[in-house]
Amino acid sequence: MEGATDAGVVRFCRHRNDGRRCTRPLDHPGLHRHRTIMWADPASDPPRCPGSGEAAVAAATLPDGYPDGRALCPSCLRLIALDADGRLEPHDASDEAESDAEIARRREWMNRLGG
Repeated sequence: MEGATDAGVVRFCRHRNDGRRCTRPLDHPGLHRHRTIMWADPASDPPRCPGSGEAAVAAATLPDGYPDGRALCPSCLRLIALDADGRLEPHDASDEAESDAEIARRREWMNRLGG
């Protein structure tokens, strides 16, 4: 599968436009696309997730404790650490350094607990 890693995790382009995620593979050539909407790099949203700083509560846990006190960000659907005031830590809408293992665990968590 195009864009898949050795672990079978598909990496998609990290650009967003008006909150819409580009659905093309990572490092694709040309314009970004989400359904029928297309845009160039300059029209992309800034990398900072608009959910940064929002009030949140720790997500339900799997039997092994995952996601370890983090909360589900409603904007980027990533599991993000909370600050002392119960707000989502500042974060980008995607994390290039995110491991295949973390992506697989988040997928398992979403499938089992549904956020």
